[in-house]
Amino acid sequence: MNHDLVVIGTGPGGYIAAIRAAQLGLNVACIEKESMLGGTCLRVGCIPSKALLESSELYKEAEHSFKDRGINVGSLELDLAKMLGQKDRIVKTMAGGIGSLFKKNKITRYTGHATLIAPGKVKVDDGKTVNELDSKYILIATGSQPSTLPGITLDGDRVGTSTEALKYEQVPKHLVVIGGGVIGLELGAVWSRLGSKVTILEYLDRILPTTDSEIANEAQKIFEKQGLEFQLGCRVTGVKTNRKTCDVEIADSKPVRCDRVLVAVGRRPNTDQLGLENVGVEVDKRGFIPVYEHYETSVKGIFAIGDVIGGAMLAHKAEDEGVAFAEHLVTGFGHVNYNTIPSVAYTNPEIAAVGKTEDQLKEEGVEYRKGSFPFIANGRARAMGQTEGRVKMLADKQTDRVLGVHIIGPRAGDLIAECAVAMEFGASSEDIARCCHAHPTLAEAVKEAALAVDGRTLNF
Repeated sequence: MNHDLVVIGTGPGGYIAAIRAAQLGLNVACIEKESMLGGTCLRVGCIPSKALLESSELYKEAEHSFKDRGINVGSLELDLAKMLGQKDRIVKTMAGGIGSLFKKNKITRYTGHATLIAPGKVKVDDGKTVNELDSKYILIATGSQPSTLPGITLDGDRVGTSTEALKYEQVPKHLVVIGGGVIGLELGAVWSRLGSKVTILEYLDRILPTTDSEIANEAQKIFEKQGLEFQLGCRVTGVKTNRKTCDVEIADSKPVRCDRVLVAVGRRPNTDQLGLENVGVEVDKRGFIPVYEHYETSVKGIFAIGDVIGGAMLAHKAEDEGVAFAEHLVTGFGHVNYNTIPSVAYTNPEIAAVGKTEDQLKEEGVEYRKGSFPFIANGRARAMGQTEGRVKMLADKQTDRVLGVHIIGPRAGDLIAECAVAMEFGASSEDIARCCHAHPTLAEAVKEAALAVDGRTLNF
């Protein structure tokens, strides 16, 4: 079967690239080995984890916050099976939506394992039949999977990854999370809210290693008040499973006993068993595919985007790369500004960022000015009863151009969008400060942080 473009993988990068290419007139096919479309993000990542974060947060609020507002909810009971079922329904609905988009855009879907057999040729094996596809262009968008550590055997039950942590049938009495990054903190928060004792073990001397250190330190203090326990600077050497418990072994320290272990130490690219060696596509020592101009690999006509090429492993980064790839392929123009890709941790409070951290600016020797505004001085945050955190803005000392914004607080993931747009258009902190923001809104904290860069906050 002949196509103009064959996309391997239907995660956020792959399916978006396929749709945009089809919109631009190409005959597009998409290969997915799973029965459900959407990739890791939709099936066992972004979407199900956010569903559980929202549900667990509502449960926690009903347990505490509503009473302070004069709302008596009566006897509170957790129905975990129903909570997990609601999460699964959301995933199924959204996966079906991608299927509808494929039909709308006349994209041919193939289910099975894809193997590159020659430049311009892909084999699809579903276990029963084998199809060979011919295509002028091939795009690899196969995403990533959880990594583990030496000495840890994943059993898919008591010792597992984020995939297993999305479907525990019972709330763990004691959950140990290995890794203090975004995934570990988010899923640790879910089970902590539902009643689990959660201990987070981190090799570094801080959590959230890619986050602005000042914001990360503030986050840790807030999470500790919420009941999360942290052991920093510890090297996990293995996990021993007993009949009903697990012992997490730590170098130069006593082991931690628990009933479940979540390994959240990063992700690795899905580049095995794709047949890359058959066509000469190079990978680096970690398995990532190096790409050159416009996402082309070392082999002409074969491209790659998303987690398989490294960089920030974010769904929206992969989506933008998919659009840029498709548009350049057809129109000759396509670009991603990697300096304005936001990131969000959906903890409570949320943590969001775009641009450079203060640590990076210091390391690079960039002169900057800093403005900060706390949510405790924001009327909307007061009314919501969510006053922890702040907005921190960094601007170039000479030009006032915004270099980075870091937010810890309510709805930070939504607030960061304004900052990303401002930075995309090269805005200064003065530009943001001069824009009228509705009152009372959380967004006023962004304006006040911009004013703070010049030392002229109005409400703090």
